[in-house]
Amino acid sequence: MSWIDWLVLLASLVGIVGYGLYKGRGSNTVQGYLLADKSMPWWAMGLSIMATQASAITFIGTTGQGYSDGMRFVQFYFGLPLAMILIAAFVVPMFHRSGVVTAYEFIENRFDAKTRVAACIIFLIQRGLGAGLALYAPAVVLSVIMGWPERFTVIIMAVIVLAYAVPGGIKAVTWTDVQQMILIFLGVIAAFTTALVLLPKNVSFGDALYLAGVSGRLNAVDLSFDLNNRYNIWSGLIGGMFLALSYFGCDQSQVQRYLTGKSIRHSRLSLIFNAIAKVPLQFFILLTGAMVFTFYLFEAPPMLFNRVESARLAQTADPAIAQQLSVVEQQYQQSLTERRIVSEALVLQKNAEVTPAMGSRLQTPEDLRSANAAVLASRQKGVELLKQVNGGVAYDDTNYIFLTFVMKYFPIGMIGLVMAAIFAAAMSTISAELNSLATSSTIDLYRRFLKRDGTDRHYVNVSKLSTVFWGIYAATFAFFGGSLGSLIEAINMVGSLFYGSLLGVFVLAFAFPRATANGAFIGLIVGEITVLATSKLSTISFLWYNVVGCAVVVAVGLLISRFEKSSRIE
Repeated sequence: MSWIDWLVLLASLVGIVGYGLYKGRGSNTVQGYLLADKSMPWWAMGLSIMATQASAITFIGTTGQGYSDGMRFVQFYFGLPLAMILIAAFVVPMFHRSGVVTAYEFIENRFDAKTRVAACIIFLIQRGLGAGLALYAPAVVLSVIMGWPERFTVIIMAVIVLAYAVPGGIKAVTWTDVQQMILIFLGVIAAFTTALVLLPKNVSFGDALYLAGVSGRLNAVDLSFDLNNRYNIWSGLIGGMFLALSYFGCDQSQVQRYLTGKSIRHSRLSLIFNAIAKVPLQFFILLTGAMVFTFYLFEAPPMLFNRVESARLAQTADPAIAQQLSVVEQQYQQSLTERRIVSEALVLQKNAEVTPAMGSRLQTPEDLRSANAAVLASRQKGVELLKQVNGGVAYDDTNYIFLTFVMKYFPIGMIGLVMAAIFAAAMSTISAELNSLATSSTIDLYRRFLKRDGTDRHYVNVSKLSTVFWGIYAATFAFFGGSLGSLIEAINMVGSLFYGSLLGVFVLAFAFPRATANGAFIGLIVGEITVLATSKLSTISFLWYNVVGCAVVVAVGLLISRFEKSSRIE
């Protein structure tokens, strides 16, 4: 990067940390540190909720997903607006009126302590892993830019986040989220605009959409019903709705956001704002990835986007592999040339600049699909050679696609803006998750079972220490992020292993007055075991794990409750 890009990036990071420290001053009570004294307006909560979701994974993983797999991932979010409406209508009022600090405190009020602890532990495990993935994403950025070890950059990022999340609490986190979300919006717009501007002069936006569509990158809606298909309209509407219900209704990182609201109305408006804005935002980011793919129809992409692994393959000491690599690279370049020729011809034909009368052989969409397949086939040969060099270790460079494009083709200043947006997204997500993990640890475990009569200052200090602990935990898990493939899929797959079971407990609490504490507890345990077994023994899409987990918890919980002599109804 140029000094201008570094200046943009560093100024953004310093500004965000400084602003967080400024806004978080005076948070020296439990209500102030953990709930911002219930003083947040709806628009700040709404942007904070969106910023928490729009992590660096959104930039790195979603754009790469749009490039490699098309836009069908957007269906993952189709159930979110429905979930937001349900939560705003029924869940928000109950949480606000109960006066709880955490979602799992509500579970004890409705059931008992053991169910609260079980739900809390499931949340801590799942969200701790999610924080690790969110922390790993910016490490990918710096490893690409500077060639630094990813573990080193994980530690740097953790320290930056803890610098303002520990002193300022939820107030600092929320108000920095507002600034970070503005930066994120600017980064998305800049990335999309740059991708279009860099297209050949004779290729319009309409031409780019046409080529992306022909290549299968505009597959935004799949109406087929297939449990093994990760992304179709049914898995998105049903599985995605269950995931969103659990995430926004049971996950402390989100519940804590709207518990800081001035009123029930403000909390509801923050969720409705996300219901309206989330799907268009994700669509736009995926479309950016599709435009990057179209750009690379005319420019030669690297065979391997991870430049470190690419260099390792090129420097192999095995003469047999080196000879095979030379052949594969020639095949790859030839297939790229053929794909570019087909793409250029299709654009000319679309705009009636080439006709049969001119003696030109007309190309067809099938020709482009065949050319794409040839490129992928030759690239896969390179991947197989890399696996041999690495002793059979799997290779996935989805998370490097967008960053490689940014670093090579973006103008000076724009690189710094995009990098600042990526870091802003990472910091907003990580700080929010660490804060919620600390809140649940302090309120649901420490205050409930270890020290019930401590002062506000004592619990605030425990929350700060908990934030540091979870930062270390997340950094440790982040060290293994590179082996998880597409980050945007990995983060949601991890969540889906736990969210459905949590949702089932809250459904029992909210919708079934006769459900008992033992029923909820046993249902939660059985549901989680069922989900883990389903993930190991079946091939169904991970989105359906949320449906399976919720259904099993509710069914088992009601069955156990039926045989109990009495129910605890409050």
